[in-house]
Amino acid sequence: MMTRSTRQRRAIRSVFERLNRPLGPQDVLQEVAQEVEGVGIATVYRTINTLYEEGVLVKVDLPGESSRYEVAGKAHHHHFRCQKCEQVFELTGCLNVKSLVPSGFQMTGHDIVIFGQCSACR
Repeated sequence: MMTRSTRQRRAIRSVFERLNRPLGPQDVLQEVAQEVEGVGIATVYRTINTLYEEGVLVKVDLPGESSRYEVAGKAHHHHFRCQKCEQVFELTGCLNVKSLVPSGFQMTGHDIVIFGQCSACR
């Protein structure tokens, strides 16, 4: 099923591409409201859900928080969450965590989130 390309939808998708980091619906609303007048949170939620279902976005789940989303198709990476402004940033590269797995265990995946303060909050 083909989804209509509206100005609001294009603006929401553009926010994810431009900021290039995991975003929650409120983050998206704050950004897109500067470009498109009258965008509501329901439109943001609906559009994020559609983009997720279409495979344009993937979920980024952090413990104890609502899901955030980022553009799909990126190489394996991890995240840094600022404990002051609560923004989440992408980290490039990956640690070799296989050495941490106990003998006889089989690792099927991993996800690392580093917490601290971003450069703007320091």
